[in-house]
Amino acid sequence: MSIILEHPDALIHIAELQGNKKRITISPLNKSVIIYTDQCETFYPIWLIKQILDILGPAGLCDEIKRDENISNVEKSLKNHIFGYVNDVDFENKRILDFGCGGGASTMILARMFPKSNIVGVELVGKSLLIANCRLKHYGHTNVTFIRSPAGDSLPEQIGKFDFVILNGVYEHLLPNERKILLPKIWTLINPSGILFLVKIPYRYFPIETHTTGGLPFINYFPDRMAFALARTFSKRLKRDESDNALLRKGIRGGSSGEIIGILEECHGKPLLMEPCKSGYTDKIDLWYADSAYSKFPVIKVLLKFFFKIIKSTFGVTCLPYLSLAIKKQ
Repeated sequence: MSIILEHPDALIHIAELQGNKKRITISPLNKSVIIYTDQCETFYPIWLIKQILDILGPAGLCDEIKRDENISNVEKSLKNHIFGYVNDVDFENKRILDFGCGGGASTMILARMFPKSNIVGVELVGKSLLIANCRLKHYGHTNVTFIRSPAGDSLPEQIGKFDFVILNGVYEHLLPNERKILLPKIWTLINPSGILFLVKIPYRYFPIETHTTGGLPFINYFPDRMAFALARTFSKRLKRDESDNALLRKGIRGGSSGEIIGILEECHGKPLLMEPCKSGYTDKIDLWYADSAYSKFPVIKVLLKFFFKIIKSTFGVTCLPYLSLAIKKQ
């Protein structure tokens, strides 16, 4: 049995598989719409697939579904970058803030990981929250609440305190002024001895800008005006008329541990930058490799890990495409 969902930009073919599984295949109708992932498999019901399609359109449908259901995607990353620092039992009966939760994929994963914890997802974009609440209705988790953020540099009122705060792929999308305003506000929400996790931040000073431009070399070392002009001119991912703010919002400037710690040191509660010590990890290079080893080009990833280890042992510098930080509030 198969179903076809119609959209102005594409036809969505949904084929029923065994075990209540479905295969989604997207057939584009509008050549101007770029669909990077045109096929995926899911256990989502038809109504939820249709809701995501209506909100995001066909271009984002499969990617949004895979964020939740593909264990090698967000789930693997969260488990690596949390359990590299903290044991799972430390999360029992605690409050967790998933800040910038988007469509709630990371929040649903956290709810599965920590069923005895209270989890709050905060998101600024209204259509993302619609998807998040649809996911919550589908799964029926009773330990999850979603709240809309009032502005990019503000937090919801009376949100309470948290033992753990997670920003998963969020920090790089904050504008420079938002980082300086919002990060201290988030820090005040964390209980003493609580931990702030910042997961998969594109490293601001890595030789290749891999996040926004798709691999332009050396622009991380150029001043903003020159870097943005080069990005608009040479990146196939970007339009020629992208504004500076749009590029910053897309994460072109990444972040660094020095920048983040510098902001938090101005706040009450001394920040302690933790090193991975759980699950067999000894440093952030091990975490990066665990996240990337089974993706494309595994042999190259092994060689890069070896190279990064040499750089660290020789110069005392950890230079990675992406950083994941755990900062404890002392």
